[in-house]
Formats: sequence, structure tokens, C-alpha cells
Amino acid sequence: MSTVDSRRLVQKLWNYCDVLRDDGVSTIDYVEQLTFLLFLKMADERADRKIKPEKIVPDELSWQTLLDADGDALEVQYRHILTGLAREGGTLGTIFRKAQNKIQDPSKLKRLIVDLIDKEEWSSTGVDVKGDAYEELLAKGAEDAKSGAGQYFTPRALTVAMVDCMLPTPDDTITDPACGTGGFLLAAFDHIQRHHGSALTPDQRRRLANGAITGTELVDGTARLAAMNMLLHGIGTPGGDSLIAIRDALGREPDRRYSLVLANPPFGRSSSIRMVGEDGRASSRGDGEINRPDFWATTANKQLNFVQHIASLLEIEGRAAVVLPDNVLFEGGAGEAIRRRLLKQYDLHTMLRLPTGIFYAGGVKANVLFFERKRAREELWTQKLWVYDFRTNQHFTLKQNPLRREHLQDFVDCYLPGKDRAERVETERFRAFGYDELIARDKVNLDITWLKDASLEDADALLPPEVIAQEIVEDLQAALREFAAIAEALGASDSKPA
Repeated sequence: MSTVDSRRLVQKLWNYCDVLRDDGVSTIDYVEQLTFLLFLKMADERADRKIKPEKIVPDELSWQTLLDADGDALEVQYRHILTGLAREGGTLGTIFRKAQNKIQDPSKLKRLIVDLIDKEEWSSTGVDVKGDAYEELLAKGAEDAKSGAGQYFTPRALTVAMVDCMLPTPDDTITDPACGTGGFLLAAFDHIQRHHGSALTPDQRRRLANGAITGTELVDGTARLAAMNMLLHGIGTPGGDSLIAIRDALGREPDRRYSLVLANPPFGRSSSIRMVGEDGRASSRGDGEINRPDFWATTANKQLNFVQHIASLLEIEGRAAVVLPDNVLFEGGAGEAIRRRLLKQYDLHTMLRLPTGIFYAGGVKANVLFFERKRAREELWTQKLWVYDFRTNQHFTLKQNPLRREHLQDFVDCYLPGKDRAERVETERFRAFGYDELIARDKVNLDITWLKDASLEDADALLPPEVIAQEIVEDLQAALREFAAIAEALGASDSKPA
């Protein structure tokens, strides 16, 4: 029943997107406007409920004022509401921060308000229904290549598989320092609900809903989508503190440690901010400077900085699963220094090599690194790195052959979630590499492969021309990213005083 209701809601709301697209409203802009209006409608329903009514929005900024207005007055009132609520604190302020009206036709705005949203009782709709509906809308928004929204969206199949390996519990503290629309946080919450729901204590339920699960997001528009996504799934309260912090996660040392970090940091490599690590070196020219004495090495590479930030975010015995591009595995200099420290001071125990064609951002070759923070000691912590090659001879596309959760089941089975890693068994795709073997590789290069590409040996195994063409495009895009990074690094080094 939940799935049926969810799809009905999605179809009802999504059909209207086509109408607004003719007015220049992108899919992600449409989802953003829905976020504002859905919040106002739900706040109105909470204020009118018979048991424990809750007034979240002032009367002059309420949903009813939109129902009462028409024509130009409606557009004026809507702008007034967005401006007024943006000044509020907590979840309210996060959702409406820098909000703007993107629907310029008052008649179409009125129809969206009256016919599509007001006729639904959103507070009486189950959390799963409205939450699943909103997540599906976000996924549709991510498909809009022109908006660039896909860069904030990790394939749900991968998100769920990573969470299934990490086994979040009711007692975990969970964060994502680059949370996008909140997919990892919601997947972790859903896992806890499904596996521990009936046994959750009142205190555990309160913790999970009010601070045990948090995220950080740099982009205002994306942060509001994350805050609303969590709210619709029952995490946080409309009038309470926001569980999504809007800031650059790399901008300062963590003021809190977590037992579980799940993340897919942005794929961009450089920053206009100079980073300074414990080595005291400055990464490059920039408009400002960030000192991170907790960082092992100084670099302008965002992913390498996120590796260091996440390592710092973990409490002792804390665990992390992080999606990272290939350059993190082989880049020299700071990259090598970071890999050496990670292998010695943390337990980098598993790596999943991902296939191409699963991300909305083109040219991405990525991996998932699984590691744990350990107490300080002289002996190294990483005994074995288990590598699962899910890239060789695997081909996916976003439309014709999308990645599904079942495609990753063999990896999850090999991972043995919750069991002693000593029980793991090597397979054709799953191999273990000892510390001595890893550290002896040139620059501690973790870009490890052993499977042969079937298409190189068997002409009958060649892929369809359109798939080959797409892979060539993605390889070229990846190469351009690397060349751009090299050019930037050379420019930065040339600019340093002699």
C-alpha cells in the first residue's frame, strides 16, 4: 500500500513539472518549490490537529495566506513568506535560507497550491509514503543533466549496499560531511528502523530523531532538500534545531566525533581556499586560508582532504564507508603520504572497485573505501586490504541497464557484515593483499587490478557500439579532470616564491 500511495503522489506532483518546464522551471527548481510549499502545508496541518497542536509558522506567513491570495497578490505573498521564514532559525531557517520564487506565473502557482498540494493530507500520510515520494522526486531531479543536480546524488543501490555492510545500530552516531540530499543518512535510518524498530527504546527513538543522525552540506539549495528529506522521514522537528549544517565541512576541525561516517564527497578536485596541514605547507593560492593541524598532508585535492577530514571525524573504533575517485588511490605526494598514514594508523580493510556508468556525473571512476579508526599504537593496524573488483567486465548505464541492489549482493556476501573478517574467503573478484605487499607498491599505489577484460580476448564479448562510445566519452572526461588538476598544480608551484 505504501508503494502504491507513494507512486500516486509522485505521479501527481511530477506531471505538473512538464507544465512548468515550458516556463523555464528546471526539475530541481520544481522540487525546491515543492519543498517550500509542502513544508507550509504540513505546518498548517500540525497547527490544526486536535491532539497537541503545534504552531510552527506565524499566521501572517501561513499556508492559509496563500490559499486566500490570487493573481499578483499571490506572488507577492509567496515572496513575503519565503523572505520572512528565511530569517528564522533551526530547521525552518535551513529550509527557507536564500529561498526564491521560481514560478513566475501566478495562475500556475495557484494550481500547484490548491489542486496538487492542498487536496492531500500530508500529516496523515505515513512517514514512509511521503518520505519515499519525496526521495523519488529527488531522484527524478537528479536525472536533469542541465541542472547539475546529479552530482549530489549517489545511486540508491550503492547507498543501500554500503549501509548493509556497515550495519548501523540504534546506538550509533551517524554523519555525512558532504550529505547532498541526505541519501546516506536516510538509508542508515531506514536500516535501523527495519532491523531494530520493534526493540527500540523511547530514549533510542528520541536520539535517532534529534541529533544522532546529522549532515553537513555546502550548497544552500541542496541543504534545504536534505533537511526536508529527513523531516519527511521522521528525523528532526519542524520547529527544532536543524540537523543539516550549511558550511564547508573542510573549513574547521570537527567539534564532535562519530561512530559511523557514510559519504560520497563532491568529485571536484581543487579549491580556491588554501589548506594548511600539519606539515605547515600551503596547498595553493586562494582567497582565504584554512589551518587543519589534524590533517596529515597539505593538498588542494578535495577528495584527499575529505579522506583526512573523515578520518578525523571518527571516534575510536568508529567506522567509515566513503566513495572516492581513482586518483585517491594513486596520486603521489600528499596522496602517498595519506595512504601510508591510513594503512598504518587506521584499519583500511576493504575496497569496492565500482563500474562506470552508475553516476550522473560523467567520467567518474570510483571506489568505496571501508576503514576503521583505532587507538594509537606503534604497530600498524591494516593487516589485509580486501579488494572486490566490480568494475572489470561490468557495464551499466543510467537508463538501459541501471545498477540495482541485487547486482551488489555478491560483494555484500563476500564482505560478511557483522562477522569476523578472518572468515572471509577469496573468490574470482575478491582478493586480499597484505600490508607488506601494499606498502612495497610504487607510491603505495592502491589502484589494484587482476581480472582480464573479456572483450580484449574475445571479439564476441565486445560491447554494443553505443556502450563503447559512452565509455570512451567517460574515459576522456576522466582524463581531462586529471590534466586540469596537473595544470593547476603546476601553476600553483610556479607561483610560489623562490
